[in-house]
Amino acid sequence: MARPALALCTDGVRMAITDTWLKANNGKERAALEERGDREGLGVRITPKGKITFQLRYRYQGKPKRLDLGSYPLMSLKEARSEAQRLRAQREQGHDPQVVRLLEKQTIFKADSIETLFRQWYEAYCQKNKKGHHDILRSFEIHVFPVIGKLPAEKVSLHEWLNLLEKHAALRPGIAERILINAKQMLKWAVRRQLIPASPLAGINAKEDLQIKKMPGSRTLSAEEITRVWRAIDLSRMAAKNKVFLKLCLMYGCRNGELRLAEKIHFDFEKHLWTVPAGNHKLGHATGKPLLRPITPEIAPLIQEAVALSNGSLYLFTNTGSDEPMGTSAPLALPYNVMQWLRRNERFEMEHWSVHDLRRTARTNFSTLTEPHIAEIMLGHRMPGAWQVYDHYDYLPEQAKAYTAWAARLAGLASPSPA
Repeated sequence: MARPALALCTDGVRMAITDTWLKANNGKERAALEERGDREGLGVRITPKGKITFQLRYRYQGKPKRLDLGSYPLMSLKEARSEAQRLRAQREQGHDPQVVRLLEKQTIFKADSIETLFRQWYEAYCQKNKKGHHDILRSFEIHVFPVIGKLPAEKVSLHEWLNLLEKHAALRPGIAERILINAKQMLKWAVRRQLIPASPLAGINAKEDLQIKKMPGSRTLSAEEITRVWRAIDLSRMAAKNKVFLKLCLMYGCRNGELRLAEKIHFDFEKHLWTVPAGNHKLGHATGKPLLRPITPEIAPLIQEAVALSNGSLYLFTNTGSDEPMGTSAPLALPYNVMQWLRRNERFEMEHWSVHDLRRTARTNFSTLTEPHIAEIMLGHRMPGAWQVYDHYDYLPEQAKAYTAWAARLAGLASPSPA
């Protein structure tokens, strides 16, 4: 097909294109298609209706070619010259600028958004390696996807990430730290698979950049506080399953996640044994071994009550109206409910405590009831040095003796009347 006739500019002297010339000719109608050169293969094509398009003329493998770079004023003269120079450099390296541009467009079309990248990482890595993967997913669904989820992952800058994280760090430091840790892992995973060129969060940490300071916990409940808490648990309107949950956390000194994820089959009442599978406790991923805890006569009724309250679910503790295991956030409000009851009914202002502080309280008391290494085994801690390599004894009788002593102490503290 014959090319349309061109009305070539005849300025007498060939001169480079200027911003002034572009402004004057943009949208200005003319009789025919015109072309005007700039320099080093860059030029413009002007339609009869005055639309100006930047073009690059070049030769590739001996054949003349031209490539549209962009239209004015969406692309400025400075940007057109820079793009032309970049593509000429590509040609010098043996690449056809036309193919380079095409591949770049395809990359943009196929670019993963933050959300699609997260879901790939979640399925391939997170879901298989992290016990709390449901909570990680929920955190991103609530706090990340609505803000930057639809943006191309490789285009989300450090500034955008920090803007999101800093807002949460001020109000919800735990959520901000969880998002940061998992976003860094997700982006690192994506870089290794060449899904994105680099991770903007690679050098960011919670302490220095988000001012999140993790202080070692020191809160333990005193004897009087244990008395009041136990009474509040018994007399409050808290759900029965939550009452049992708090009591077992205090009696066993276990991580609350070990109870939240516990299934009924993990409790053997004939052998008087609670087996915490490797996947349900903190050290299990490294050791591949379960934790073994005795079920003493004092603890057995609480577990059996939890079984009766679980409404046929596989799990000992479930979310309300569900057969799924109790979620991470479910226990968070329980201490507040206890403290509110004490405030209303006994006018007792109790210093804040968390479910994890029940574990610390139990461990402190274990020190007065048994040997240190037994107390550490009861908590599911790693034993030091060669001890863990050579000593494979489960210390179940010794644990049972300590739990019985601790239950007796708790029974003595559980006064039926206010102090």
